Amino acid sequence: MAQISPTVSHSFTMRVQLPNKPGMLACILNTIAALKGDPGAIDVVSATRQVKVRDITVAAHDDAHAQVMIAAVRKIKGIQILHVSDRVFLMHLGGKIHIQNKVPLTTRDALSMAYTPGVARVCEAIASDKSKVNTLTIKHNSVAVVSDGSAVLGLGNIGPEAAMPVMEGKAMLFKEFADIDAYPICLQTQDPDEIVSAVRWISTGFGGINLEDISAPRCFDIEARLKRELDIPVFHDDQHGTAVVVLAATLNALKILKKKLQAIKIVIAGAGAAGVACTKILQAAGARNIVVCDRTGMISKKRFPKLDSSKTWLAENTNPGNLAGSLNEALHDANLFIGVSGPGIVSGRDIKRMAKDAIVFALANPTPEIMPEEAEPYARIIATGRSDYANQINNVLAFPGIFRGALDARACDINEPMKLAAANAIAESISSDELSEEYIVPSIFNKQVTRRVAAAVEAAAHDSGVGRRKH
Repeated sequence: MAQISPTVSHSFTMRVQLPNKPGMLACILNTIAALKGDPGAIDVVSATRQVKVRDITVAAHDDAHAQVMIAAVRKIKGIQILHVSDRVFLMHLGGKIHIQNKVPLTTRDALSMAYTPGVARVCEAIASDKSKVNTLTIKHNSVAVVSDGSAVLGLGNIGPEAAMPVMEGKAMLFKEFADIDAYPICLQTQDPDEIVSAVRWISTGFGGINLEDISAPRCFDIEARLKRELDIPVFHDDQHGTAVVVLAATLNALKILKKKLQAIKIVIAGAGAAGVACTKILQAAGARNIVVCDRTGMISKKRFPKLDSSKTWLAENTNPGNLAGSLNEALHDANLFIGVSGPGIVSGRDIKRMAKDAIVFALANPTPEIMPEEAEPYARIIATGRSDYANQINNVLAFPGIFRGALDARACDINEPMKLAAANAIAESISSDELSEEYIVPSIFNKQVTRRVAAAVEAAAHDSGVGRRKH
């Protein structure tokens, strides 16, 4: 098994007291290095002639690795660990977002205009023309991030309370990358009818709805019903955000390999929300040979009638050879593997069975289907959903710009032309001179990407007839 690199997502800070004499700090660092940890910042907290107190930040590859290093440092003679802080948990203390006023309420005049009595005139204006809610309230720039906690990251059905940190993080990304005010809303129900009703009742104050971490196949029905019932964009990011970035990465990978989408064999592991959406957008872009696998193996017509509605669609529209068998068998001579399933389901031996110059997108989070270190000897291009490896296929490249463009167009929907426009805009954010095996998707911190995506999506909204703001 390849050694997994330490990561900031499992980093901790030890506050240690050590004798104030040469070599003691080196003793700690050598112990950490011997256990394959990655020391970071080292800060002096206090010092006397006898002792020093230091904060030492260390990255581990998982929680167990962190505990091994802490235990080893405790055994060093003369060293006392005063406190250990998990940096990820520290960041989440008290939540990660807050609401801030745009207008300071420092005078009676300001209060009278922002609230009663002045606000009544604005209410009357909206009552007589409801469309003014888009210009006179936060609605024009707000998105509800809605989840029931049934399919959170790769963690599964952990419930709405445990989903809150993810939804807060999503709201942060909306604000940081697209200046959109987003609100985490985690519902105490997993009943599709109740979810649809809840979102419908709260939709007045939002310009768009971002559905998040709702399990398949319920998510397909929930999104479809909300699209029919609401006049604002509804977008299930686990489906379409993932699919948009996967298509962008695929287009750029194929540029490097000088291959056409129509000519390659694609194997997708995972027949949930993301797997179905990736299939649909790849087909819309020209893919012809896609095989989708679930826990049972390849999805084909041979498995009728034991398939739910979404897998029935996959059986009818993919796997042109009507093949049966395991994921491992499906990977034989495949050009592109897309994993949107769970951790560790693919081995290096499986990747070795793929065609020459294999492309591997292992996107399960936080632990991918195969770690890059294990796939590297056999694949030419590798991408994950993680920020600590090259080629991060991250939805943040898509959804902020997609919603920015949709809100700017005052679109009533986010449709297929808008998604394809977003994928092409992401892909084209990397010039031919910059494109390489380790750079097929732009950095999530390149804010030009959001601007390019927003402009492309806004134009596509108007061209496809769903944009309502004159431009």
